[in-house]
This record gives sequence, C-alpha cells and structure tokens, in this order.
Amino acid sequence: MAININNLGNASQVAKQKVEQQTQVKQQMAQTAVKSEQVKQSGQDSISLTPQAKQLRELQKKANEAPVVDQKKIEQLKKAIASGEYKVDAEKLAKNMSNYEFDLF
Repeated sequence: MAININNLGNASQVAKQKVEQQTQVKQQMAQTAVKSEQVKQSGQDSISLTPQAKQLRELQKKANEAPVVDQKKIEQLKKAIASGEYKVDAEKLAKNMSNYEFDLF
C-alpha cells in the first residue's frame, strides 16, 4: 500500500487548504483595514522634547520677558561714568553676577 505523504494526489485536501489560506488572507486584510481606520480616526501625532529643547524653550521665554533696552537710562549712565559720578558697589555686582550664573543652570 502506497502512502502519499505530500497529499499531492488528494485534490479535496488541496482545495480545502486553499480555501483556508484565502480565509486567513481575508481576515488579515480585514484586520489591517480596521487598524488603518483606527489610525485615521485618532488623527493625533505625538512628539517628545529633549531636555535640551525644554531648556532652550525656557531660555527663550526668559529672553522674551526681559525688559526692552532703556536708551535714556543708558545715556545717563554714560554721562555719570564720564564725569566720575558713577560708583560701583562691588558686593552688589558680585551678588548679581552669581545670581546670573545660577539662573543659567
């Protein structure tokens, strides 16, 4: 008795396998279509910012909030320096410099 191990002679089994494969393909296509529709419906993209980008954003905010240059005050300071009336408070200057350094980090 001969045994056909490849099922090549059995046409009904081959046809049945083809139908099963076609059904699986249809199911996969349906799942893909559902997933695609879900993506279309969500319509939301997401981003994430690096720590450097966040720090840059904060620095930009600070720069935008900084006061505009007061040209009148600059002229007064120039005159005071030129005439020798302007005195530097070393402690106040050192404190402002250290605060500026700490604000950067």
